Amino acid sequence: MASELSSVQSIHDFTVKDGKGNDVELSKYKGKDLLIVNVASQCGLTTSNYTELAELYQKYKDQGLEILAFPCNQFNGQEPGTNEEIENFVCTRFKAEYPIFSKYLKSVKGDEIEWNFSKFLVDKDGKLVERYAPTTTPLTFENDIKKVLGVA
Repeated sequence: MASELSSVQSIHDFTVKDGKGNDVELSKYKGKDLLIVNVASQCGLTTSNYTELAELYQKYKDQGLEILAFPCNQFNGQEPGTNEEIENFVCTRFKAEYPIFSKYLKSVKGDEIEWNFSKFLVDKDGKLVERYAPTTTPLTFENDIKKVLGVA
């Protein structure tokens, strides 16, 4: 997804699958700032990232932030469950209220995602603003999110 984010006009041009396998046009998120994350339930980064993602979502969902989580099993099989199991885990254990999509590829070509919990901040127009490494926890770039949202 990383190279796709870098090379397209807008993330809103994509259609992805939700956890039930239904098509979701990302154009439905026009006007919202997005934090797109590839996630995994059995990664060493799981607890810190999911905890902080839930915190950020609670703080900024009313200001226009949407978090889109894409499970990824390509790194040491750290997301082995079904879409239903993954969603149940995230929503029950970490109280996630944001959408959990179907598993998605780690790259198309070029700019590969290196590991679970790579993060992409996307503005209201669907353009990539910043990319964050897996070890960069969400609260460390809260000021970037506030800037994109236009929140003091």
